[in-house]
Amino acid sequence: MKNVFRILRYVLNYKRYVILNVFCNSLYVFFSLFSFVLIIPFISVLFGIVQAPPVCPEPSMDKDVLIDYFSWQLNDYKERHGIYSCLLYIGGIYMVFVFFSSLFRYLGTFFLTPIRNGVVQDIRDDLYRKITILPVSFFSDKRKGDIISRLTSDLGDVEWSITTSLQMFVKDPVMVIVFFIALIIASWQLVVFILIVLPLAYLLIRWVGNSLNANSVEGQKEMGTMLSCAEETLDGLRLVKSYNAEDIMSDRFKRNNDKYTGLMIKIFRKRELASPLTEFLAITALVSIVLFGGEMVLTGKLQPAVLIGFTLIFARIISPLQSVVTAYYNLQKANAAAVRLYEILDADEKILEEKNAVTLSGIKYGIEFKDVSFSYNANEKPVLQNINLCIKKGQTVALVGASGAGKSTLVDLVSRFADCTSGEILFDGVNIKRFNINSLRQKIGLVTQESILFNDTIFKNIAFGNQDATMEQVVQAARIANAHDFISRLEKGYFTHLTDRGLSLSGGERQRICIARAVLKNPEILVLDEATSALDTKNEYLVQQALTHLMQGRTSIIIAHRLSTITQADLIVVLNQGQLVEKGTHKELVEKGGLYCQLVKMQNL
Repeated sequence: MKNVFRILRYVLNYKRYVILNVFCNSLYVFFSLFSFVLIIPFISVLFGIVQAPPVCPEPSMDKDVLIDYFSWQLNDYKERHGIYSCLLYIGGIYMVFVFFSSLFRYLGTFFLTPIRNGVVQDIRDDLYRKITILPVSFFSDKRKGDIISRLTSDLGDVEWSITTSLQMFVKDPVMVIVFFIALIIASWQLVVFILIVLPLAYLLIRWVGNSLNANSVEGQKEMGTMLSCAEETLDGLRLVKSYNAEDIMSDRFKRNNDKYTGLMIKIFRKRELASPLTEFLAITALVSIVLFGGEMVLTGKLQPAVLIGFTLIFARIISPLQSVVTAYYNLQKANAAAVRLYEILDADEKILEEKNAVTLSGIKYGIEFKDVSFSYNANEKPVLQNINLCIKKGQTVALVGASGAGKSTLVDLVSRFADCTSGEILFDGVNIKRFNINSLRQKIGLVTQESILFNDTIFKNIAFGNQDATMEQVVQAARIANAHDFISRLEKGYFTHLTDRGLSLSGGERQRICIARAVLKNPEILVLDEATSALDTKNEYLVQQALTHLMQGRTSIIIAHRLSTITQADLIVVLNQGQLVEKGTHKELVEKGGLYCQLVKMQNL
C-alpha cells in the first residue's frame, strides 16, 4: 500500500481545499449525530417508554442526568402544549439539523472535486514529463502498448479507486470515530461486546483484500499485453492482410482478452463482496447488541432510552463502515496500478545533467570520441568497443556497416540519448557531459528513416520546437527542402492538418517536411539516419537535393546502407560488431580491399 500513500501525497498540493473539506465533513458528522440523538427523548417520553423525573435536575455532563433533564423538559412541554405541538416542535428542530447535515455533506463534496481532479492531473503531467526525459534505452525493452496501458488503464484505476476513496477516507472515518465515541459514552459495556466480534470481520476483510491485490497486479499486466497486441496489429495492418493472418491475430487477441476478462471477473466479484460482507457482519453485531442490551435493560443495568439510542447510532455506523471497507478494497486494486505507475516515475533517468552545466554556444573545431564503449546492461556484450574517432567541423562523415554494428548507437551518444559506459566524447576538447543537455541538442538536427510527423498542421510540424517561427521562415525552410510546391497545392496549404503520422502524404513528401523542420532549426550538427533508404528514385532525388542544401556548411553524420549515396563523404567510418575496423575516403577504402570494399562489391552485384 505504500505506493498508494505516495500518490496520496499529491493531495498536499491542495491543502486549502483539504481543510475546507475536513471542516464541512466534521460539521456534517456533528449535525448527523445530533439529529439521531434527538430521536431518543422523542421516542422515550412521547410514547411512555421512560417516565420523566418528577423534578427537573440541574444540567451536568453526566449522561444519565442529561437524559433526565431533556426528558423532563420535553414532558413539561407536552403537558403545557399538547402532544401534537410537541411533535411539531421536535420535528422542526430535527429538520433543521437534517438540512445543515445535507448542506455540509454537499459542501464537503464540493471542495473535494478540485482535489480529486487535480491529483489525477498532476500524476498524468508527471508521468508524461518523465516519459519525455527518460533515456531512449529505457524503452528498448518496453512495449508501446504497455506504456500506453499505464497512461490510460492504470491511471484510470488510480483515478477511480483513489479519488472515489478520498471522500470515504475523510468523511466516513470521522463519522465512524465520532459515532463510536458516542457509543462509548452511551454504554461502554456494549462497546466491549462489539469489539469481540470485530477481529473476525477484520480477518475476513484482509483475506479478501490480499487476494484482490494479487489478481489486480496480474490484470494490469494482461491489459498491457492486450493493448500491445492491438497496437502491433494497427502498425502492421497491411502485412496482416497480405498474409491473410486476420484469424491468427484475432485468436491471439482473443486469448489475451479472455485471460484479462477472467481476471477482471474475479476482481469485481471480490470487490463487490465488500459491501454485503460488511453489512452481514454489522447486522449480526446489531442483533447481538439488541439481545445483549435487552438483557441488561431487563436486569436494570441499562436504561431503555440508552439502548434505543445505542442501537440507532450503531445502525447509522453500518453505512460508513461499508464505505470504509469498500474504499480499502478499491485501494488494494489501485495499489497494483500504482506499482506500475511508479516503475516509470521512479525510473533512473541515467542521463543526468551536472549542477553547474555550461551552455554550448557553438563548435569551433569538432567532435572527438576517445576510447568510447557502450552497453545497455553491465552483463551484456558491449554494443560499441573502444571507438576512437575525430570529426572535424564542417566535415561530412558516413557510418557504414551491417545491421547491429552500432551505427545508430554511436549517433545516439552524440545527442546524449544515452551515455557511454566508458571513455568520453569531447566537443572542442570539453567532455559532452559538461554541457547543458538542451543547449547540446539545440545544436543537433535529426532526420531519420521514418518520417515522424505529429497530429497537427504542416506549419506546426515544420515549426516543431521553434514556436516563435514566422510564416516567412517556415516557407523558406520548405523551399530549401523542396517541399513548398506540393504544400502549396494542398487545399489548406501550410495549415493542412495531418493525422495518423501524415499517411495521407507520400513517403517523399513526409520526408521533405521533416527536412524542412531540420532546416528551420538551423543546427550546427546534422544527423541523417537512413534518410532516403525508404524512397523511390524520384523522391530520393528530390530529398537528396534538399539534404545537399541542408548539409552545406554543417558538420554532418550520415548513417547509410546504400553506399552509392556516400561516395563523396569526407570520411567513411566502417563499423563491425561494435568496433571501428576501417576509416578513410571512398577511394582509399576501395583500394584497401577490406570490409568496405566487399560491401561495395556486394551492392554493385
